Amino acid sequence: MRRPSARTLTALVAAALLGPLLSACGSDEPADLVIYSGRNENLVKPLIEKLEKHLGAEVEVRYGDSAELSAQLLEEGDTTEAGLFLSQDAGALGALSKEGRLAPLPQATLDKVAPAYRGSAGDWTGVSGRVRVLGYNPAQVPTPPSSVHDLVKPEWKGKIGFAPTNASFQAFVTGMRVLEGDDATRAWLKGLKANEPKAYDNNLKILEAVDKGEVPIGLINHYYWYEKAAETGAGKLKAKVHYLPAGDPGGLVNVAGAGVLKGADEKQAAYARKAVDFLLSTESQEYFAAETKEYPLVAGVKTAEGVPPLDSLQPPKIDLGRLDSLKQTLAMLQDTGLV
Repeated sequence: MRRPSARTLTALVAAALLGPLLSACGSDEPADLVIYSGRNENLVKPLIEKLEKHLGAEVEVRYGDSAELSAQLLEEGDTTEAGLFLSQDAGALGALSKEGRLAPLPQATLDKVAPAYRGSAGDWTGVSGRVRVLGYNPAQVPTPPSSVHDLVKPEWKGKIGFAPTNASFQAFVTGMRVLEGDDATRAWLKGLKANEPKAYDNNLKILEAVDKGEVPIGLINHYYWYEKAAETGAGKLKAKVHYLPAGDPGGLVNVAGAGVLKGADEKQAAYARKAVDFLLSTESQEYFAAETKEYPLVAGVKTAEGVPPLDSLQPPKIDLGRLDSLKQTLAMLQDTGLV
């Protein structure tokens, strides 16, 4: 067997010494915290960058639909690589909580958010809020209806815009099911179908249609109007926004939220808990208010200019974790011919 040259031996020794260092610096090194995020990358990326600096750790984010990520986490169980789930919707967090897949959060963390906007089991918390409202064109609708139930009356036939495949509309329908029962919700959906509503892909397209007079009224989330007003100037928008009073199901307040996954090793779980606290920090709460016009959920942080304070609203009282029954809602929407 031929013996290696002195140059070859030197190279082998150098490789042996440098190998561990190169491995540690390489892209194959696992992140300190893995986040499954149902929130849009364009929205949360600036916060994730700030989070990395705050933690002094590497954060890896895997983006997707909240309901699909929740189902994936249930399938992965204790084998998941994720330490934190950041959801667009409370229902996806409720599904994980129901199956015992979320770890308890410290009471000091939970106490930053009112009980109505966090999980009843103490294992997830909302980080920002959004309200269902009616967008309407005052030239066509001088006085908007006082209840979402009014929209099934004959006078609204052909005048309603909605987004039946959108997660926010489906969460609203789920909320109605929780509040009023399946029979009442199915009857409302049938009445809506009979009124021949116009379907759109998303809330923004509904708002644009209302603004153009294409439809007089539409079911949307509040922040779309305020974002558009900030972009174009409120005086240039023909569409207006109407908050529904007296606990009406059409005024549901839903939240985006976060929970720490069971099964994460203690190091990642510690980073995940710190990440939740960061999302509830004044810096993050002000980011949500300023950038997306969502509602900050921590006391003392103001809403964006023009957005009414959360405590001035009259949303229905509901356990947001019970918005987890999306499959039943989808089945009902299909049965009534709305999707």
